[in-house]
Amino acid sequence: MGASSDDALADELVSACRTTIGDSMRSITYFTVEDYEQVYIRSDLERDAELDRFVANERLGFTSQQTYGDSELGAYEFTIRAFDRGYVTRVIVGDRGVYVTTDKIHMDEFEELATAVRGVLREHRSD
Repeated sequence: MGASSDDALADELVSACRTTIGDSMRSITYFTVEDYEQVYIRSDLERDAELDRFVANERLGFTSQQTYGDSELGAYEFTIRAFDRGYVTRVIVGDRGVYVTTDKIHMDEFEELATAVRGVLREHRSD
């Protein structure tokens, strides 16, 4: 994927997330098995956060997709992790994923967020 494709993906992810959750969005990180890039961080947050640990944890979702497979619950859609001051929402499509950190938001906004991110990832498939 060339630089312009990377920029287009980043712009679309920011736009899709901003549209669904507005100023509650804290950061967006795109990742694959081999690499990652923080494509957005809100201006009031520290830019020197240690992303390696977060990315390593969210990459476990590639295995989770295979583990859950076609369970009686249906297909995997997204994962939410709750913290004292916000949330992490992870969406994986094929061999690529995104996690978005947010301030506290309403439960129904998570599904809207995941649907928007999934749409962008599907639109930019590498296969």
